[in-house]
Amino acid sequence: MKKVLTTIAILLAAIAAHAQGNGSGQRLRIDPEVFRSCAVIFTVGLFMYFILTVMKRIFEYRLKNKIVDKGISENIASSILKTKTSEDKNINIKWFAILAGLGAGLAIVNYTQPLGIHSLAIMSFSISLSFLGYYLFTRMMDK
Repeated sequence: MKKVLTTIAILLAAIAAHAQGNGSGQRLRIDPEVFRSCAVIFTVGLFMYFILTVMKRIFEYRLKNKIVDKGISENIASSILKTKTSEDKNINIKWFAILAGLGAGLAIVNYTQPLGIHSLAIMSFSISLSFLGYYLFTRMMDK
C-alpha cells in the first residue's frame, strides 16, 4: 500500500511542477525521443522485475512443497525457509542507487544530444557504477 501511495504522490507532484511553467508563459517541453527512450527503459525494467519476482515465487513454492513431501525435520526446514533479513533491510538503498544511476545517466544523455549508441553506453556505465556503489556499500556495512 505504501508503494502505491508513494507512486501516486510522486506523479501528482510531477504534474503540479509541470503546470507551473517557466515564467514566460511558455510550457516546458520534453523532447519526444528522450521521453520514448525513458518510457522504453522503464517498461523493460518493470517487465524484467515482474518476471524475476514471479520466477522467485514459483521456485520458493516448489521448494516448500518438496520440503513438506520429504518430511524433513522442523529445525532443518525452518533454517532453509527463513528469509534473509540482511538483504531486506538494504533494499531501499539498492533502489536508491539504481534510480540515482539511472537519473544521472539520463541527465548526461540529455546533454550529449543527439541520441545514439553513445547514449546506451552512457546508460550502461551509469547503471553499472550505481551497482558498484551499492556493492561497496553492502561490503562496508558487513564489516
